[in-house]
Amino acid sequence: MKEADRRRSDTSSGKLSDPPTLIEPDEMTGQSGGRPRFTEFAGGSLPAWALVHHRIDATEIGDVRAAVHAALEPIMSAITPGARVCLAVGSRGIDRIDQVVAATAERVREAGATVFIVPAMGSHGGATADGQLEVLASYGITADAVDCEIRSSMETVELGEVRPGVSVFLDRHAFEEADLVVPINRVKPHTDFTGEIESGLMKMIAIGLGKQKGADTFHRQGFATFHELIPEVATYTLAHAPIPFGLALVENGHARLRHVEAVPAGRMAERERELLVMARAAMARLPLAAIDVVVLDFIGKDISGLGMDSNVVGRYYAGPTGSGPAIQRIVVRDLTDETEGNAVGIGMADVALRRAVERMDAAKTYMNCVTAKTPEGARVALTVETDREALDVALACCIKVTASQARIARIRDTKHLEWLYASAPLVPDLLASGVCEVVRGAQPIGFDGAGRFTDELPV
Repeated sequence: MKEADRRRSDTSSGKLSDPPTLIEPDEMTGQSGGRPRFTEFAGGSLPAWALVHHRIDATEIGDVRAAVHAALEPIMSAITPGARVCLAVGSRGIDRIDQVVAATAERVREAGATVFIVPAMGSHGGATADGQLEVLASYGITADAVDCEIRSSMETVELGEVRPGVSVFLDRHAFEEADLVVPINRVKPHTDFTGEIESGLMKMIAIGLGKQKGADTFHRQGFATFHELIPEVATYTLAHAPIPFGLALVENGHARLRHVEAVPAGRMAERERELLVMARAAMARLPLAAIDVVVLDFIGKDISGLGMDSNVVGRYYAGPTGSGPAIQRIVVRDLTDETEGNAVGIGMADVALRRAVERMDAAKTYMNCVTAKTPEGARVALTVETDREALDVALACCIKVTASQARIARIRDTKHLEWLYASAPLVPDLLASGVCEVVRGAQPIGFDGAGRFTDELPV
């Protein structure tokens, strides 16, 4: 196996790629290659940690194709023979989205219509047509894989204006080359704002289909307006574009599909409110009130639009959200391969490993942050070389914490919370939650000669 392929394989299986060779710091400067090594904070006693299994509702769809076909059946009268149907597909890491798209395209063709796909992802993929194709390909959505043409462009059509300065845009291919447009998206709590309607079909219609220009116009109003603007802009678009229905997806706490539903345009706002309640109830969270340090193995756009889900870490750029655990410090170890270098959200971390920082694609990350009007999302945290350094520095930044008694949790990412390492002081609270069990008792946190964790999280 080639080295690049091996690294990708290791990452996708939950294992981080090989660390760089550790260079011992100069005894006088504490520097390595000109980089600070924070030796002042090294050598402290760390608590032991245990491997904990977090029991999460595992209700999920087995046969995606059958579920999609069943969901579409009640509304298939909207698709007539000869119709040109455009499927709008986004950039989030939705479970088995390639299968969902392929099954939808298949059912549309069975109805005698033709079908093509447009990326409906605002500024993602570096706000370029090729970049958005690459994002879809990273989720297994290619013309060959789903047997469907993909028309990617950043060109839009302006439909009108809902407020002074708030124009409404729609992908040109979708508006000019399709008789019907069908958005496909996951309904879930958003990471940047709260409302009765957050992430889902309405947001894809209001922002995703507007490409970079529409997303930029929308984000200029600020997240504080999103709970009002998303329904307002989406309703306007529904009145001016041929969108008969959307395909709504809801995932369980394991980030696996549990519900697929075709939602008619006339009921979209009402039904999406109900689906958001379902999604919020199914969402996995850390069953803890307070944590000193959380270690994230990965962040990425496939994990959350914010790289790490603020609903899980209880933190946004401006500070605590008031929901989720109170976390003093967050450590980020790496980016997912699927995020393609988009490191948006790394600005919420307090400490980052250099491998995560060096994998950042500045163009993609900056474009995403500029469009969202959140440049703080690309700010780089304190950067260190090793896992041991990361813990030492993060703990040194905590208030009223003794390293040996620190409440430390390590998870793969904010989308996968079934397994975690928890330091001994956290274990009683986890057991008291009634949804956790210790599968390996407390042992010293292991590091290899390069200062990297020797313990791996199960996949």
